[in-house]
Amino acid sequence: MMLQKIFIFLFLFFLSGCSIDSLMVWGEVDKVHIVKQTSYVKHYRAYFQRSPLHTIRHGKKYLYFYNSKNKDLAIVLHPQNKYILYSFSHPNIVIRIHSDRRHGYHHMIKVLKHKGYRVASPTAVGYTAHVSLRRYKKIKTLLVDVRNYRHLQSLYRKAIKSYNAKSIQPIKTKLPKVLIKPYYEKYKAQATTPAQLEQLKIIAAKLHLNAPVSKEETALQEETQTIIDTLDSEEEAERLYHYYLSDASYYELNNYLSTSEARSTLSYNQYNTLEKRSRQLYEKKLLESGSLEELITAYKKNKNPQYKAKIMSRIKEIQQKK
Repeated sequence: MMLQKIFIFLFLFFLSGCSIDSLMVWGEVDKVHIVKQTSYVKHYRAYFQRSPLHTIRHGKKYLYFYNSKNKDLAIVLHPQNKYILYSFSHPNIVIRIHSDRRHGYHHMIKVLKHKGYRVASPTAVGYTAHVSLRRYKKIKTLLVDVRNYRHLQSLYRKAIKSYNAKSIQPIKTKLPKVLIKPYYEKYKAQATTPAQLEQLKIIAAKLHLNAPVSKEETALQEETQTIIDTLDSEEEAERLYHYYLSDASYYELNNYLSTSEARSTLSYNQYNTLEKRSRQLYEKKLLESGSLEELITAYKKNKNPQYKAKIMSRIKEIQQKK
């Protein structure tokens, strides 16, 4: 009798136009699968149908929750008329919560809180999670990839806190930096002895993080940097001096000479040389485009024949225009 019912069901199923793929998908989507499990990492994957999903809050169509008692990371989705929690850490756990106008987001939060679940960031509890849009056997889905690094994170934390790299040296599995860097930086700042620094260097190399530096190394680096900065400063000062000596306009040079930077970086001879250059540029500018009044004022002071000739030429030009 049961077999007969199955045949009738399959007949009606194919009659409705559904394919073998669609039949197979029934047991594959909206379900968490264990992809791989090692001593240090557990990898979970799930395809969730996108079409029926509603926004949960602030434009988000999914939220992560964590149960600290069960060490359980889960995701909550909102298909029509319900919220559904899917556990990654325990794929057999699925919690459905009815939803309507009176029982919305806050009701869902309250129910899950009663069951030990709180909204959480995966990285804050030792997991990484990646969500992408995928078509799975012609169905539009959210692909959610989750990896549990809690055990590996714990091993590295113990090594860092005890300043002893022995336990993690044989480990080849990589721990994402986001899961350990803040913790590492905390104990790196507290390290004082050469032995602690040496152990942290070993740990940093495995995590591809910046190794700690001893006080002696820091002092040497600072001294080296000071020398480099001094050489760079001297080189820049020399470059500026030659620019203002050869290429700068009168206005550029005059403005530069009035700054404190010029007085602090130029030598006594360099400053005087640029002042002389400024006077030369001013005289050239005055002879080329100075007004009659400016020329007369300058001639009264320097009695320079060039100014007298320029004045006479300028008077002649004025008379001819009349």
